[in-house]
Parts: sequence; structure tokens; C-alpha cells
Amino acid sequence: MDDLKYGTRNKRGDWAPNDPIETAPLFAFPPKLLALVKWLPHYFFPWNAIFAASAVAYWAWVIPPIETMQSLSVGWIAWLYAVNAVCVFLFYGAFEMHLYVLKRQENRFKYNGKFPAEQKSKAFWFESQNLDNILRTFLSGVTIWTAVEVGMLFAYANGYAPWLTFAENPWTLALVALVVPVIHEFHFFCIHRLIHTPLLYKWVHSVHHNSVNPSPWSSLSMHPVEHLLYFGTAFYHLILPSNPILMLYQLHYAGFGAIPGHVGFDKVEVGEETLVDSHAYAHYLHHKYFEVNYGDALIPLDRWFGTWHDGSKEGEARMQERYRKRKEKLASRKVRNTIGEAAE
Repeated sequence: MDDLKYGTRNKRGDWAPNDPIETAPLFAFPPKLLALVKWLPHYFFPWNAIFAASAVAYWAWVIPPIETMQSLSVGWIAWLYAVNAVCVFLFYGAFEMHLYVLKRQENRFKYNGKFPAEQKSKAFWFESQNLDNILRTFLSGVTIWTAVEVGMLFAYANGYAPWLTFAENPWTLALVALVVPVIHEFHFFCIHRLIHTPLLYKWVHSVHHNSVNPSPWSSLSMHPVEHLLYFGTAFYHLILPSNPILMLYQLHYAGFGAIPGHVGFDKVEVGEETLVDSHAYAHYLHHKYFEVNYGDALIPLDRWFGTWHDGSKEGEARMQERYRKRKEKLASRKVRNTIGEAAE
């Protein structure tokens, strides 16, 4: 498949889409009804439908009976960890195998022309991005994911969280299901800005940003503190009129949903004619430039707060202008401090 019909490749082999990234029309004002109608199928398919279906499957075949979850025990907690670990291994591993091991589409649609396995770095455990990312995913990521999952299921089983049934409250729960991605986006943007403050970035978030050229296993390669903040998105369901299945959907949107943003390819080839959009370019630019695109463009928070980069030359110019103003501000502050010290 010819990826140059959709984008360009520079001398380094890095690919970029022709069209700038657009924020979702969900919060456009004045409302753009036609654009919203055209966009809605992309809101549900394929990713959100997959994560929602996985939550239903978990509730049907994985989650223990309510009576079991009313008390904490090693058995059912270990069972949930094992299932989560296997599902992450299979889901993440499928993308890794297809795109990075077998390289079935070579570097077509790949933002960074190089593959992580080709580059050793002392920033990673054992100087290997893949090994570092995998170990952090299972040692910390899946562990904290499971801990949050166990805590929330324990809360539901003991009546500490509002539990609405689909039979009695179908419209309320349908509305909550619709806004699960919006909740995630809001939560992610807020914690992301928080962990980009100097102290937290140095000790916490820099672990994730070591993967400048992200791949599937980079998705959950984080510091444990960031894992806790990230999976904390499930805690909204302690106060929302919700249901355990929707809480699981919220968790799966975070856990499995981290893949599209870190897959490293703009489109995944399925067969010879079908392309699946990853919608990963906004987050790839964040990994590349660090201080843009703290969200994923569902809510235009970056546009509102002046940190949006749409991948265009204009976006690049806005980013450089913001850097210039900040540099001038820091230089001015340094001069004032120097004058103040001299006066003393």
C-alpha cells in the first residue's frame, strides 16, 4: 500500500500525514451538526466499541460473583491480575508482533522511520526500550490496574459505590457510557499537565518520556505514581450514577486504549485494502516535542490552553513562538534576580 498518497516522508525516513490534525467537533461552537454526524461513527468504531465489548466480556466471564468480592482474598485478586496480564500480553503483543517484529507493513505510515529495537540507550533498563517497557508494563502497570479494579469491584460489592441496573436505568447508563471517553480525556489532560510540572516530570513522568520513539509496549511504560494517577480515572464511578460494567469500560479505555496513541503508525494495514486509523499523531507529537498536545483532541483543551500542535507548519510556528516568549520571560526574570542580588 502506498503511504505517500496520505502523507510525506523526509530524508530521515519519518512519515507525516498531509492533513493537519483536527479536534473532534463535539465541542465546536457554533455547533457543526453535519461534521458531528460524519464524525460519530469514528467515535464508536473501532476502538471504543472494542474497549466496551471487552468490559462486557469481562463481566460475563472473568469477574467473580458478588459474594466473593465482598471480601478481599488472594484467590480472586490473583485471578484478575492473571487475566489482565494475559489480555495485555495478547492485545499489546499482537500490535508489537504485526508492526515491530514481523514488520508486515515495514515503515509505511510510521512516524519515526527507525524502530526502537535498533537503538540502545542507557535511559532504559538493560539499555533496551522494549525490555524496559515490557517490564514496567507488567511489574507496575498491570499490578496497579488490577489494584484499582479490585478496589472498585470491592466497593460495588459492598454498596460503597452507586450501582444502577440497565433494566431500571437504561438511559442514565447509556449517557454515562457515552461520556466514558470524555471523562478519560478530561482526567488524562489534568493529570498530564500535573506530571509535567518540573518536580513530577523529573521523578515520575520522565520514565514515560524516555520513549521518544514510542511503540506498543511504551503505552503503559510509566512510573508507578503515574500508573496510579492514570488508572485513577475509574474513581469517578465512585460518585457517578454508574454500573460495574461501565467502570470496567473506563478502566479498559485507559488500559487497552493506551495502545492507539503509542502504536507509532498513523494507519494499521489490515489485509491489502483496509486501513485502520490509529489517531496517534497528536500524541506522537507530544512525545516528540514534550510540551504540546497534553490531551488527545476529543476535547479541545490544548487549543483552549494554547498548547495545541496540529502537525502543520503553522502549528510548528505557534510552538516556536511560545518557546521564544517563555525563553524571554525566563531571561527577564534572571536579569531582575541578578539586579536584586547586586542591590543587596
